[in-house]
Amino acid sequence: MTRVKVCGLKRPEDMTYANELLPDYVGFVFAKASKRYVSPESAAALREQLSPQIVTVGVFVDESVESVVSLLQSGMIGMAQLHGAETAEYIRALRSRSQAPIIQAFRIATRDDVLRAEQSQADYILLDHGAGGTGESFDWSLLDGIERPFFLAGGLSAENVGEAIARYKPFAVDSSSKLETDGLKDYNKMKAFVEAVRQNG
Repeated sequence: MTRVKVCGLKRPEDMTYANELLPDYVGFVFAKASKRYVSPESAAALREQLSPQIVTVGVFVDESVESVVSLLQSGMIGMAQLHGAETAEYIRALRSRSQAPIIQAFRIATRDDVLRAEQSQADYILLDHGAGGTGESFDWSLLDGIERPFFLAGGLSAENVGEAIARYKPFAVDSSSKLETDGLKDYNKMKAFVEAVRQNG
């Protein structure tokens, strides 16, 4: 079964939606430049409202190892997703201090980007268009022949996620901006997306 991740949750209402729909993962964005940024304090309050069945993922961009480890050890997040220029050395340093799974995100524009992602030291790779949250897809044909499990992101919605699952069998699919209306998570779009994944996965 393809797993479901909904990223960029930031309101109590979003927790209510998630608790009903039960995606496998939800993402809290800790990158201050993002319009979906949540502070650690806000994320902690949101986490208390969230079903323990759902794994929380912290999304970071070139954050210090110490800050990421602190959030992992607090139990607020169960996984770390790296969206910056984090190196193999960074991942090793993080892994030496936490057993939590690590996702490393890659911007995919060429086949070489996919090959580079496959060499990642992280537990999982996430393949996206741009810096994440753009609502745009990359050329999925670049995934032909990929040899390791991956999270697929970038422009995924209820309308196209079934095709993505059928063609490439991703380990998980991840959506954020396509599940929003006027910059806020939309229950109906979230519901349609989760249902589409479950029907096709």
